[in-house]
Amino acid sequence: MTRILKLAVIAFAAFTVSGCLAGKFMSRYALTPEPHGLADIERTRHKADSLCPGSTAWYDSLKDQNILKDTTIVGYRDFKVHACYVPAKDPANAQGTAIVVHGYGDNHFVFLYLVRMYRDELNYNVLFPDLQYHGYSEGDHIQMGWYDRFDVEKWIEVAHNIFNDNFMVLHGVSMGGATVMMTSGDELPDYVRAFVEDCGYSSVVTQFNNNRKQSFKFIPPDVLQSASLVTKKKYGWGFWEASSVKQLAKCEKPMLFIHGDADDFVPTDNVYKNYDAKVNGYKEIWVVPGAVHANSYAKAPQEYTQRVRDFLAKAKTL
Repeated sequence: MTRILKLAVIAFAAFTVSGCLAGKFMSRYALTPEPHGLADIERTRHKADSLCPGSTAWYDSLKDQNILKDTTIVGYRDFKVHACYVPAKDPANAQGTAIVVHGYGDNHFVFLYLVRMYRDELNYNVLFPDLQYHGYSEGDHIQMGWYDRFDVEKWIEVAHNIFNDNFMVLHGVSMGGATVMMTSGDELPDYVRAFVEDCGYSSVVTQFNNNRKQSFKFIPPDVLQSASLVTKKKYGWGFWEASSVKQLAKCEKPMLFIHGDADDFVPTDNVYKNYDAKVNGYKEIWVVPGAVHANSYAKAPQEYTQRVRDFLAKAKTL
């Protein structure tokens, strides 16, 4: 009996150690990938052009004319964070201000198609930041939208001070979409009037579990708990608390939900969970036929633009 007990203790200890090691690996793998930051700018410039040809030439032209500008502030946890901003095509008749939030492993370049849409077609001023650990911003890990929302809230104030509009929309794609949803549940200024989320996940743990099943089937789901504890100890937040649906339950302002019906990276069922979680205030949903992850605009650019235009017009009446 004593021998069996010893073997059981040894087996439990081995399982615990292996679980801790696996948790550390998963936390590090997910939240501190390489490359990031300055070394990765050129790759993402190419990605921006692949999503919408001519995007970086448009960006460079506006920057050469000193129309598009950079700014840096001290963000959450005292890291310096960067953003670009550009006035509406017709500033005197600007319709408002949009803050465009990029996805995981991207930066402010990647979703230039949205910046161009808002500026050139919808006549909005636009601010588009680099989230922490991305682009020109500092940071010690990818915050999966949860802590990023605190930086977005700082950018809301910065953008308002620059453009002084009384109508602001937050629009994010993928992790940026989750960031927007997570931000929407916080107390925000009255001039923040609408949100557009495109293919955002319902929670960090849901997304990581899906990634685990896709790429690490041999790793049991219990390891996510260990990885969450590692993340909590190191960075101050855990996977289970980082929830879009919990924040959406507190959101009362208009929101447009967009998702591709062929998305398997952030599976389409996430958008229905998110949509159902927003129980107060106006909401719309558009599931794009044949669109894979973060592909809805590329799949139907004219309809995408029109749906956003119509949604914002509706939001202004509420």
